[in-house]
Amino acid sequence: MSHQTVTFQSHGTSCDAWFFPGVETSAFDGPAGRPVVVMAHGFAGTKDSGLEAYAQRFADAGLAVFAFDYRGFGLSGGEPRQRISMEGQQEDYRAAIDAAKRQPGVDPERVILWGISQSGGHVLIVAAGRTDIAAAITVVPLVNGLAAGIHHYPQVGAASMARSTVVGIGSAIAGKLGRPATMMPVVGRPGEKAALTSPGFYEDYLAIAGPSWRNEVDASIGLELGSFRADKAAHDVAAPVLMQIADFDQGAPAYAAAKAGFAARAEVRHYPCDHFDIFDGNDWFEPAVTHEISFLTRHLARTVEVVG
Repeated sequence: MSHQTVTFQSHGTSCDAWFFPGVETSAFDGPAGRPVVVMAHGFAGTKDSGLEAYAQRFADAGLAVFAFDYRGFGLSGGEPRQRISMEGQQEDYRAAIDAAKRQPGVDPERVILWGISQSGGHVLIVAAGRTDIAAAITVVPLVNGLAAGIHHYPQVGAASMARSTVVGIGSAIAGKLGRPATMMPVVGRPGEKAALTSPGFYEDYLAIAGPSWRNEVDASIGLELGSFRADKAAHDVAAPVLMQIADFDQGAPAYAAAKAGFAARAEVRHYPCDHFDIFDGNDWFEPAVTHEISFLTRHLARTVEVVG
């Protein structure tokens, strides 16, 4: 099913999105329209890097989908490029929700938030305290930056982490002074200087990378990650939550996600795989997306017809 390109404003910057209206009729349709899935990628990701397969399956199931790029990434506007702001990305999610509600055929009171990896944490923060969120799906989520750092420590060692901290501080200071940021690769092979260097991550990330994706990120992100605590928002999410955990995740620790899932009273699904194995082309994409559609069908469909 084809999608439409939509632009919307987030704090004065034009952001690029894909809108999938979904099949003509479905069990999700109600008097006010159908639910809309609002989705964005994880760490330095772009919507053309593995999200379309999920969006297409949701659209085929009868849901509307609104997938977007954060400011400074992909086809969205914004300067500086490739700089991750946790708070800024959460603001972009909120702006995307408002834009998704304005799309034809959408029920504005039945918004579904979907996030993966870092955006899986954003979803918990954005959903907390809102009454217009009908469901939230958080896939292999990063919910605790400090826990992720400790989890990653044996792979990179003290010297590498210290070097990254120094570089990150330098880049943050440069940004405040209006100077060019220090950039680093998003992903590299073990032993290389990159943000993500777990075994297999370089090959896995490049396998899903779309044409708008760039393998670079502002090094200052390391300073923000340590204080990222999406798990603290989990208990304030009133909507039904599906949390999907990769038990052998080298990037986002499974135990931290499990604790957040308990706090959110989530339905939790476990998969015996690593972080990127949940994307299309890998063995665990099909089970993951089937569970997502089943979850949404049980909670939101007018005619319950559980799939899997």
